[in-house]
Amino acid sequence: MSTPSVPLLEVSGLEIRFPGGDRPFEVVRGASLTVDRGEIVGLVGESGSGKSLTALAILGLVPPPGRVVGGRILLDGRDLRGLSERALRSVRGARIGLVFQEPMAALNPVLTLETQICEAIRAHRPPGGAGVRVSARAARARALELLELLAIPDPLRRLGEYPHQLSGGQRQRAMLAIALAAGPELLIADEPTTALDVTLQAQVLELLERLRRELGLAILLITHDLAVVAESCDRVLVMYAGEIVEAATAGQLFAQPAHPYARALLASIPVLGHPAPRGELPAIPGQVPPADRLPSGCVFEPRCDVRIDRCRGERPAWVELGGAGGERGARCLRLPGLLESQGRR
Repeated sequence: MSTPSVPLLEVSGLEIRFPGGDRPFEVVRGASLTVDRGEIVGLVGESGSGKSLTALAILGLVPPPGRVVGGRILLDGRDLRGLSERALRSVRGARIGLVFQEPMAALNPVLTLETQICEAIRAHRPPGGAGVRVSARAARARALELLELLAIPDPLRRLGEYPHQLSGGQRQRAMLAIALAAGPELLIADEPTTALDVTLQAQVLELLERLRRELGLAILLITHDLAVVAESCDRVLVMYAGEIVEAATAGQLFAQPAHPYARALLASIPVLGHPAPRGELPAIPGQVPPADRLPSGCVFEPRCDVRIDRCRGERPAWVELGGAGGERGARCLRLPGLLESQGRR
Protein backbone atom coordinates (compact mmCIF):
# COMPACT_ATOMS: atom_id res chain seq x y z
CA MET A 1 0.00 0.00 0.00
CA SER A 2 1.42 3.43 -0.98
CA THR A 3 2.15 6.04 1.68
CA PRO A 4 0.18 9.30 1.32
CA SER A 5 2.43 12.13 0.19
CA VAL A 6 3.31 14.80 2.74
CA PRO A 7 2.23 18.35 1.79
CA LEU A 8 5.08 20.77 1.25
CA LEU A 9 3.48 23.12 3.79
CA GLU A 10 1.01 22.07 6.46
CA VAL A 11 -0.33 24.54 9.02
CA SER A 12 -2.75 23.11 11.58
CA GLY A 13 -4.55 24.78 14.46
CA LEU A 14 -2.51 28.00 14.26
CA GLU A 15 -3.14 30.38 17.19
CA ILE A 16 -1.63 33.89 17.30
CA ARG A 17 -2.12 36.01 20.41
CA PHE A 18 -1.47 39.66 21.26
CA PRO A 19 -1.55 41.19 24.72
CA GLY A 20 -4.54 43.41 25.53
CA GLY A 21 -5.53 45.82 28.25
CA ASP A 22 -7.49 43.39 30.44
CA ARG A 23 -6.58 40.11 28.78
CA PRO A 24 -4.73 38.76 25.75
CA PHE A 25 -6.73 38.43 22.54
CA GLU A 26 -6.34 35.96 19.70
CA VAL A 27 -5.86 37.44 16.25
CA VAL A 28 -5.68 34.08 14.46
CA ARG A 29 -7.66 31.16 15.87
CA GLY A 30 -7.29 27.56 14.78
CA ALA A 31 -6.23 28.30 11.19
CA SER A 32 -5.28 25.26 9.12
CA LEU A 33 -4.06 25.04 5.54
CA THR A 34 -1.89 22.95 3.24
CA VAL A 35 0.07 23.74 0.09
CA ASP A 36 1.30 20.90 -2.11
CA ARG A 37 4.32 21.03 -4.39
CA GLY A 38 3.60 22.90 -7.61
CA GLU A 39 0.24 24.16 -6.32
CA ILE A 40 -1.12 27.70 -6.06
CA VAL A 41 -3.35 28.17 -3.02
CA GLY A 42 -5.22 31.41 -2.46
CA LEU A 43 -5.81 32.88 1.00
CA VAL A 44 -8.56 35.45 0.56
CA GLY A 45 -10.49 37.83 2.79
CA GLU A 46 -10.97 41.47 3.70
CA SER A 47 -8.23 43.53 5.34
CA GLY A 48 -7.98 42.68 9.02
CA SER A 49 -8.86 39.02 8.55
CA GLY A 50 -5.43 37.73 9.63
CA LYS A 51 -4.04 36.68 6.25
CA SER A 52 -0.69 38.47 6.46
CA LEU A 53 -0.18 37.48 10.11
CA THR A 54 -0.69 33.85 9.12
CA ALA A 55 2.01 34.23 6.45
CA LEU A 56 4.40 35.91 8.89
CA ALA A 57 3.81 33.12 11.43
CA ILE A 58 4.91 30.53 8.85
CA LEU A 59 8.27 32.30 8.66
CA GLY A 60 8.52 32.94 12.41
CA LEU A 61 8.15 36.69 11.87
CA VAL A 62 5.06 37.62 13.90
CA PRO A 63 5.81 41.17 15.09
CA PRO A 64 6.17 41.56 18.86
CA PRO A 65 4.39 41.68 21.21
CA GLY A 66 2.37 39.11 19.26
CA ARG A 67 3.34 35.46 19.41
CA VAL A 68 2.28 32.06 18.14
CA VAL A 69 0.77 30.18 21.09
CA GLY A 70 -0.59 27.06 19.43
CA GLY A 71 -0.64 24.84 16.38
CA ARG A 72 1.94 23.26 14.08
CA ILE A 73 3.76 24.67 11.06
CA LEU A 74 5.31 21.84 9.06
CA LEU A 75 7.57 22.32 6.05
CA ASP A 76 8.06 19.01 4.28
CA GLY A 77 7.09 17.29 7.55
CA ARG A 78 9.52 19.31 9.70
CA ASP A 79 8.01 21.46 12.47
CA LEU A 80 9.28 25.02 12.05
CA ARG A 81 8.00 26.06 15.47
CA GLY A 82 10.64 23.91 17.14
CA LEU A 83 13.55 25.54 15.32
CA SER A 84 15.95 28.05 16.80
CA GLU A 85 16.16 31.53 15.31
CA ARG A 86 19.42 30.56 13.61
CA ALA A 87 17.84 27.47 12.06
CA LEU A 88 14.83 29.51 10.94
CA ARG A 89 17.13 31.92 9.10
CA SER A 90 18.27 28.97 6.97
CA VAL A 91 14.63 28.38 5.98
CA ARG A 92 13.70 31.98 5.17
CA GLY A 93 14.74 32.76 1.63
CA ALA A 94 16.43 29.42 1.07
CA ARG A 95 13.28 27.27 1.24
CA ILE A 96 10.48 29.83 1.59
CA GLY A 97 10.53 33.10 -0.34
CA LEU A 98 8.35 36.09 0.52
CA VAL A 99 7.07 38.86 -1.75
CA PHE A 100 5.48 41.91 -0.14
CA GLN A 101 2.57 44.03 -1.32
CA GLU A 102 4.40 47.29 -2.07
CA PRO A 103 7.85 46.95 -3.69
CA MET A 104 8.84 50.57 -3.09
CA ALA A 105 8.40 50.03 0.64
CA ALA A 106 10.34 46.74 0.60
CA LEU A 107 13.21 47.63 -1.74
CA ASN A 108 16.07 49.77 -0.46
CA PRO A 109 15.91 53.07 -2.39
CA VAL A 110 19.66 53.79 -2.08
CA LEU A 111 20.95 50.43 -3.33
CA THR A 112 21.04 49.22 -6.92
CA LEU A 113 19.06 46.20 -8.01
CA GLU A 114 22.30 44.24 -8.40
CA THR A 115 23.35 44.95 -4.81
CA GLN A 116 20.00 43.89 -3.37
CA ILE A 117 19.63 40.68 -5.40
CA CYS A 118 23.26 39.66 -4.87
CA GLU A 119 22.91 40.25 -1.13
CA ALA A 120 20.03 37.75 -1.04
CA ILE A 121 21.97 35.24 -3.17
CA ARG A 122 25.07 35.38 -1.01
CA ALA A 123 23.13 35.33 2.26
CA HIS A 124 21.26 32.15 1.42
CA ARG A 125 23.90 30.29 -0.64
CA PRO A 126 21.75 28.87 -3.47
CA PRO A 127 21.83 25.18 -4.47
CA GLY A 128 25.34 24.09 -5.41
CA GLY A 129 26.92 26.53 -3.00
CA ALA A 130 25.97 25.02 0.36
CA GLY A 131 28.65 25.82 2.89
CA VAL A 132 30.73 27.70 0.28
CA ARG A 133 30.92 31.47 -0.02
CA VAL A 134 29.41 32.68 -3.30
CA SER A 135 31.77 34.94 -5.21
CA ALA A 136 30.67 38.40 -6.34
CA ARG A 137 31.01 37.29 -9.96
CA ALA A 138 28.85 34.18 -9.45
CA ALA A 139 26.24 36.19 -7.54
CA ARG A 140 26.04 38.76 -10.34
CA ALA A 141 25.65 36.01 -12.96
CA ARG A 142 22.82 34.49 -10.90
CA ALA A 143 21.16 37.93 -10.53
CA LEU A 144 21.27 38.43 -14.30
CA GLU A 145 19.84 34.94 -14.80
CA LEU A 146 16.94 35.77 -12.48
CA LEU A 147 16.11 39.01 -14.29
CA GLU A 148 16.11 37.12 -17.58
CA LEU A 149 13.87 34.43 -16.08
CA LEU A 150 11.45 37.13 -14.93
CA ALA A 151 11.44 38.76 -18.38
CA ILE A 152 12.72 42.17 -17.26
CA PRO A 153 13.69 44.11 -20.41
CA ASP A 154 17.40 44.93 -20.86
CA PRO A 155 18.36 43.02 -17.67
CA LEU A 156 22.05 43.94 -17.79
CA ARG A 157 21.23 47.65 -17.63
CA ARG A 158 18.53 47.16 -14.99
CA LEU A 159 21.05 45.58 -12.62
CA GLY A 160 22.76 48.95 -12.21
CA GLU A 161 19.54 50.91 -11.65
CA TYR A 162 17.80 51.98 -8.45
CA PRO A 163 14.17 51.12 -7.54
CA HIS A 164 12.85 54.59 -8.49
CA GLN A 165 14.17 54.07 -12.03
CA LEU A 166 11.98 51.01 -12.57
CA SER A 167 8.31 50.83 -13.48
CA GLY A 168 5.79 49.34 -11.02
CA GLY A 169 5.78 45.99 -12.80
CA GLN A 170 9.58 45.90 -12.95
CA ARG A 171 9.84 46.64 -9.23
CA GLN A 172 7.47 43.77 -8.47
CA ARG A 173 9.63 41.48 -10.65
CA ALA A 174 12.71 42.72 -8.81
CA MET A 175 11.05 41.68 -5.53
CA LEU A 176 10.37 38.29 -7.08
CA ALA A 177 14.03 38.01 -8.10
CA ILE A 178 15.10 38.58 -4.49
CA ALA A 179 12.52 36.08 -3.21
CA LEU A 180 13.66 33.46 -5.75
CA ALA A 181 17.39 34.14 -5.32
CA ALA A 182 18.14 30.93 -3.43
CA GLY A 183 15.71 28.68 -5.32
CA PRO A 184 12.98 28.24 -2.66
CA GLU A 185 10.36 25.50 -2.93
CA LEU A 186 7.55 27.73 -1.62
CA LEU A 187 6.76 31.35 -2.43
CA ILE A 188 4.45 33.38 -0.18
CA ALA A 189 3.11 36.28 -2.24
CA ASP A 190 1.33 38.82 -0.01
CA GLU A 191 -0.98 40.98 -2.17
CA PRO A 192 1.56 41.04 -5.05
CA THR A 193 -0.83 42.74 -7.50
CA THR A 194 -2.67 45.26 -5.30
CA ALA A 195 -0.49 48.27 -6.18
CA LEU A 196 -0.52 47.52 -9.93
CA ASP A 197 -2.87 48.50 -12.74
CA VAL A 198 -4.91 45.84 -14.52
CA THR A 199 -2.36 45.27 -17.31
CA LEU A 200 0.58 44.87 -14.93
CA GLN A 201 -1.55 42.71 -12.64
CA ALA A 202 -2.21 40.30 -15.50
CA GLN A 203 1.51 40.18 -16.31
CA VAL A 204 2.45 39.33 -12.72
CA LEU A 205 -0.20 36.59 -12.51
CA GLU A 206 1.01 35.13 -15.81
CA LEU A 207 4.55 35.21 -14.43
CA LEU A 208 3.56 33.38 -11.23
CA GLU A 209 1.87 30.69 -13.30
CA ARG A 210 4.99 30.32 -15.46
CA LEU A 211 7.21 30.03 -12.37
CA ARG A 212 4.94 27.32 -11.02
CA ARG A 213 5.04 25.47 -14.31
CA GLU A 214 8.76 25.82 -15.10
CA LEU A 215 10.25 25.65 -11.59
CA GLY A 216 7.67 23.46 -9.85
CA LEU A 217 7.22 26.32 -7.38
CA ALA A 218 4.45 26.10 -4.78
CA ILE A 219 2.73 29.43 -4.10
CA LEU A 220 0.60 30.70 -1.23
CA LEU A 221 -1.12 33.74 -2.75
CA ILE A 222 -2.60 36.17 -0.23
CA THR A 223 -5.16 38.56 -1.68
CA HIS A 224 -8.49 40.27 -1.19
CA ASP A 225 -9.12 40.26 -4.95
CA LEU A 226 -11.38 37.40 -6.04
CA ALA A 227 -10.58 38.07 -9.70
CA VAL A 228 -6.93 37.21 -8.91
CA VAL A 229 -8.10 34.00 -7.20
CA ALA A 230 -10.21 32.98 -10.18
CA GLU A 231 -7.31 33.61 -12.55
CA SER A 232 -4.56 31.85 -10.65
CA CYS A 233 -5.48 29.47 -7.84
CA ASP A 234 -6.05 25.74 -7.68
CA ARG A 235 -7.57 25.86 -4.19
CA VAL A 236 -8.91 28.71 -2.06
CA LEU A 237 -9.12 29.35 1.67
CA VAL A 238 -11.51 32.09 2.79
CA MET A 239 -10.44 33.84 6.01
CA TYR A 240 -12.55 36.09 8.21
CA ALA A 241 -11.73 37.64 11.61
CA GLY A 242 -8.85 35.24 12.25
CA GLU A 243 -10.64 32.04 11.18
CA ILE A 244 -10.62 29.96 8.02
CA VAL A 245 -14.34 29.88 7.25
CA GLU A 246 -14.27 28.00 3.94
CA ALA A 247 -11.91 25.78 1.94
CA ALA A 248 -12.65 24.70 -1.62
CA THR A 249 -11.19 24.33 -5.06
CA ALA A 250 -11.43 27.54 -7.07
CA GLY A 251 -14.10 25.95 -9.26
CA GLN A 252 -16.19 24.92 -6.27
CA LEU A 253 -15.97 28.33 -4.63
CA PHE A 254 -17.09 30.26 -7.68
CA ALA A 255 -19.77 27.75 -8.71
CA GLN A 256 -21.30 27.17 -5.27
CA PRO A 257 -19.83 29.06 -2.28
CA ALA A 258 -20.70 27.34 1.00
CA HIS A 259 -20.15 29.98 3.67
CA PRO A 260 -22.36 33.12 3.75
CA TYR A 261 -19.22 35.29 3.86
CA ALA A 262 -17.81 33.69 0.71
CA ARG A 263 -21.18 34.08 -0.98
CA ALA A 264 -21.34 37.76 0.05
CA LEU A 265 -17.82 38.40 -1.28
CA LEU A 266 -18.72 36.92 -4.65
CA ALA A 267 -21.97 38.91 -4.77
CA SER A 268 -19.96 42.11 -4.27
CA ILE A 269 -18.08 41.67 -7.55
CA PRO A 270 -19.48 43.94 -10.28
CA VAL A 271 -20.47 42.03 -13.43
CA LEU A 272 -19.91 43.71 -16.80
CA GLY A 273 -23.18 44.15 -18.67
CA HIS A 274 -25.32 43.57 -15.55
CA PRO A 275 -25.83 46.92 -13.79
CA ALA A 276 -26.52 46.80 -10.07
CA PRO A 277 -30.10 47.46 -8.88
CA ARG A 278 -30.69 51.19 -8.31
CA GLY A 279 -27.16 51.78 -9.54
CA GLU A 280 -25.63 50.66 -6.24
CA LEU A 281 -22.94 48.00 -6.02
CA PRO A 282 -23.74 45.17 -3.59
CA ALA A 283 -21.75 45.44 -0.37
CA ILE A 284 -21.41 43.55 2.90
CA PRO A 285 -22.75 45.75 5.71
CA GLY A 286 -20.43 46.59 8.59
CA GLN A 287 -16.77 45.64 8.80
CA VAL A 288 -14.43 42.94 10.11
CA PRO A 289 -14.58 43.13 13.92
CA PRO A 290 -11.34 43.94 15.79
CA ALA A 291 -9.75 40.95 17.52
CA ASP A 292 -10.48 42.34 21.00
CA ARG A 293 -14.22 42.71 20.29
CA LEU A 294 -15.24 39.50 18.56
CA PRO A 295 -18.82 38.21 18.81
CA SER A 296 -19.29 35.36 21.28
CA GLY A 297 -20.75 33.02 18.65
CA CYS A 298 -20.13 33.03 14.92
CA VAL A 299 -17.70 35.83 14.05
CA PHE A 300 -19.65 36.67 10.88
CA GLU A 301 -23.07 36.72 12.57
CA PRO A 302 -23.45 40.54 12.84
CA ARG A 303 -23.02 40.91 9.05
CA CYS A 304 -24.73 37.70 7.91
CA ASP A 305 -28.03 37.83 6.01
CA VAL A 306 -28.98 34.22 6.84
CA ARG A 307 -28.14 34.15 10.56
CA ILE A 308 -30.34 32.37 13.05
CA ASP A 309 -30.61 32.74 16.84
CA ARG A 310 -28.04 29.98 17.49
CA CYS A 311 -25.39 31.97 15.61
CA ARG A 312 -25.24 34.63 18.36
CA GLY A 313 -24.00 32.32 21.09
CA GLU A 314 -22.55 29.21 19.44
CA ARG A 315 -19.25 29.08 17.60
CA PRO A 316 -19.67 26.90 14.52
CA ALA A 317 -17.59 23.77 14.14
CA TRP A 318 -15.82 22.88 10.89
CA VAL A 319 -18.13 20.94 8.55
CA GLU A 320 -16.58 18.58 6.01
CA LEU A 321 -18.36 18.86 2.66
CA GLY A 322 -16.61 16.09 0.75
CA GLY A 323 -14.17 16.25 -2.13
CA ALA A 324 -10.94 14.42 -2.84
CA GLY A 325 -8.48 14.81 0.02
CA GLY A 326 -11.11 16.53 2.17
CA GLU A 327 -10.37 19.91 0.58
CA ARG A 328 -14.02 21.04 0.74
CA GLY A 329 -15.37 22.38 4.03
CA ALA A 330 -16.74 25.40 5.86
CA ARG A 331 -17.49 26.76 9.32
CA CYS A 332 -21.23 27.52 9.53
CA LEU A 333 -24.13 26.28 11.67
CA ARG A 334 -26.47 26.21 8.66
CA LEU A 335 -24.48 23.74 6.56
CA PRO A 336 -25.07 21.65 4.54
CA GLY A 337 -28.60 23.10 4.26
CA LEU A 338 -27.39 26.30 2.61
CA LEU A 339 -25.68 24.33 -0.15
CA GLU A 340 -28.79 22.23 -0.72
CA SER A 341 -30.96 25.34 -1.01
CA GLN A 342 -28.54 26.84 -3.55
CA GLY A 343 -28.69 23.65 -5.56
CA ARG A 344 -32.48 23.80 -5.75
CA ARG A 345 -32.50 27.34 -7.18
